[in-house]
Amino acid sequence: MASRPDENTQEKVVVHGLDVQPTTQCRHWHSDRDIIAIRHKCCGLYYACISCHEALAGHHSACWPKTERDEGPVVMCGRCRRQLTISAYMASGNACPGCHAAFNPGCAKHYDLYFEM
Repeated sequence: MASRPDENTQEKVVVHGLDVQPTTQCRHWHSDRDIIAIRHKCCGLYYACISCHEALAGHHSACWPKTERDEGPVVMCGRCRRQLTISAYMASGNACPGCHAAFNPGCAKHYDLYFEM
């Protein structure tokens, strides 16, 4: 079993998607605040957004259950590459706890696509 980095690890993570930029923006979401990538429960891969997953993965996405909100990293800041648990991301106040880059507060409207609510 491969080990998962903790939330302070800044190792190189591949972010899948369409036209993914170094700070994880993609063809679908590309504002200065669209800088998170989410590791999908179904395949364990980071994607820039759910639409990128739908276009490329070849399978349906699965939501992270509530019981796993404190498990290994699931969300990554595209600016500093810090990886966060779901709980840490939801409690972040829409800013990376590492580099303080602003996250898009509108992403909360889509939590149910990624996380069991």
